[in-house]
Amino acid sequence: MARGKTTSNGKCSLCGGIFDKAAMSRHLKTCKQKTLAPGAKKASKTALHLLVEGRYQPEYWMHLEVPADATLETLDRFLRDTWLECCGHMSEFEIGGTRYSVEPMDLDDESMDVKLSEVLSPGMKFDHAYDFGSTTHLRLKVVSEDQSDLAGRKVGLLARNEPPVIPCGNCGKPATKVCANCVYSAEGWLCRECATKHKCGGEMLLPVVNSPRTGICGYTG
Repeated sequence: MARGKTTSNGKCSLCGGIFDKAAMSRHLKTCKQKTLAPGAKKASKTALHLLVEGRYQPEYWMHLEVPADATLETLDRFLRDTWLECCGHMSEFEIGGTRYSVEPMDLDDESMDVKLSEVLSPGMKFDHAYDFGSTTHLRLKVVSEDQSDLAGRKVGLLARNEPPVIPCGNCGKPATKVCANCVYSAEGWLCRECATKHKCGGEMLLPVVNSPRTGICGYTG
């Protein structure tokens, strides 16, 4: 998207600390150990630490902890609920050249009903796509495989970027609205006052939300 440079700080969900994107990965290595449940001697299950970011909007990112025996479908549902879902579009993962879909449409596609431990390992990078018309692309990396005591969670949010401050293309104030027609130009990002004067009209305006899908299709967060 054509817009100015944005910030990329994030908040650790475990301790509440604020760190930049690069420092967060290092911080979580030690913070996860410090925040183990009091008296916990043995972790409950193996989990994968994943970094997720917008492939073309890397200022949007999350660190997740997902049980290794969870399915790709569980991870897909979390990504939809947190960042993507607007109109029930199709989605898929691509891992090592193989596509995994909720409803495979091609003979070469596999089902998402497969455990993460069967297709992922530490250091691997893979992709996710939502909506094959106005596609939102995500890039994921398996940071590590750990033992976790975060029982009762299918997917745990370890950290997430703070909402980027995107300037209004007209006056430079923080944008609160984005035009679905003009989302790929700076003029499409508007502060509250400038939004009332935008040439495309109020019906084309969507809220600026903390997601790489902001301004796309009918996404409102």
